[in-house]
Amino acid sequence: MFENIDIHSSVPVYEQIENHVQFGIASAQLKPGDRLPTVRELSERLGVNPNTIAKSYRDLEVMGLLTARRGMGVFVRRDIEESCRENCRRRIISRLHEAVQEAKAAGMLPKEVKEVVDKSFTLESHVYGELPEALKGLIKTPTPKPSKSSS
Repeated sequence: MFENIDIHSSVPVYEQIENHVQFGIASAQLKPGDRLPTVRELSERLGVNPNTIAKSYRDLEVMGLLTARRGMGVFVRRDIEESCRENCRRRIISRLHEAVQEAKAAGMLPKEVKEVVDKSFTLESHVYGELPEALKGLIKTPTPKPSKSSS
């Protein structure tokens, strides 16, 4: 689950970890009672400061998604799956709405936006990784045809 953390991403590592846990709970990859890696284990695996992992776990505990048991570890809380799913959907729909509004403001056509979404769904790529090559080809905008002037 945490193998998709990208330390070179513009999204801070602690935020990526928090998001991965939330997405894992929302998609049922993480189930109530599941134990997460220890701070030390995850820190070593990702090659990041243990304080970064500890911050993520604390934030997720404050959000009510995790519970820490002294000497035993950090676990996914019970009865939070539905609210986590709803929160993820709300956040993603909001971000998609913003992206569509930006696309409209930049003059993209609905078919261009749909093409990006459809292609993105078919790709096996990481959440925070680089833009896949298949999408880079969509970046070039069609050259507008010169308008005929009646001078």
